[in-house]
Amino acid sequence: MQLLLDIISGALLAGGSFFILVGAIGLVRLPDVFARMHGAGVTDTLGAGLFIAGLMIQGGLTLITVKLLLILVFMFFASPTSSYALANAALSQGVKPWTADDPKYDDPEPDDTEDGPSKT
Repeated sequence: MQLLLDIISGALLAGGSFFILVGAIGLVRLPDVFARMHGAGVTDTLGAGLFIAGLMIQGGLTLITVKLLLILVFMFFASPTSSYALANAALSQGVKPWTADDPKYDDPEPDDTEDGPSKT
């Protein structure tokens, strides 16, 4: 029975680590603040949730598991709320989302002209 719990816990820990790693890569690769915020918020909630679930299985039925459950519940409420607050603050400060209508949509490298990417 202990071997089965260790396998399930290891799978949850590995899955959580994978999603946290993907989120970190997304923070570097995504184009604007809103996409980065979305990537970080989703992977933070899912990755950390899986990671904490794996730790709860390792902890067994103890006070540690209760504490980890409280952390998990708090995180499930705090992470989406903070992402919403940050996105709302960015919008209210005039930050525009990056869309397909932007002249630089096809050219991820910044260019020096005000007319968009050069045609040469």
